[in-house]
Amino acid sequence: MSKRAADSVEAVFREEWGRLLAALVRQLGDLDLAEEVASDAVATALQRWPVDGVPGRPAAWLLTVARRRAVDVLRRDRTYAARLAVLQVEADRAEAPRPDIADEDDVPDERLRLFFTCCHPALNLEAQTALTLYYLAGLSTPQVARAFVVPPATMAQRLVRAKRKIRQARIPYRVPAATELPDRLPGVLRVSISSSRRGMRPAAGPASSGRTSRTRQSGWPVFCAGCLLPTARLLVCLRSCC
Repeated sequence: MSKRAADSVEAVFREEWGRLLAALVRQLGDLDLAEEVASDAVATALQRWPVDGVPGRPAAWLLTVARRRAVDVLRRDRTYAARLAVLQVEADRAEAPRPDIADEDDVPDERLRLFFTCCHPALNLEAQTALTLYYLAGLSTPQVARAFVVPPATMAQRLVRAKRKIRQARIPYRVPAATELPDRLPGVLRVSISSSRRGMRPAAGPASSGRTSRTRQSGWPVFCAGCLLPTARLLVCLRSCC
């Protein structure tokens, strides 16, 4: 693989992973399936881009490939027939001779929905922070483990338990209604602050390369949350979290 292709995959993963995953969760309603097909799309990019060249819209390319993979997976399970029908329409709409010509609008920014899911009060703060770093800041399991100073295997188990909790508790994938925001915002801000602090913690060894640029994304929900409430209320929430 050429260095340019490898660097392009890394750059797209670093900058677009959370957005790609959130868009897939929005369509599929399943974190595990979304993560599976997103990972498959990245693996396909690692094979195709050195041969075909880096597409003009890498994120849209990945989303198109992930959708197609999801259709293949869901076809094998009849219980997902209704979901498959909707996804097939989306995949057909994005169908093109090459996935790099998919429109940029095919990669909607659904990260705020995913962020509120990760920050649901049914999960403890540690689980909320770990999920945010993993799904939205683009950190790998070993990197999240270093942020919490625990072995990677321990963090992997925690992430599995947190995802199971989301599924079993039927935690919704949505931005709360306006009437719910005043109660939810303090918790969201606590997670955002915790994610930023843990993610910026120095890590030893070569695996820490790119860590700061990835984790810097974990602070964006503070800005998004600030758009949801008046400034005075937001400042009160921030003071209560710090």
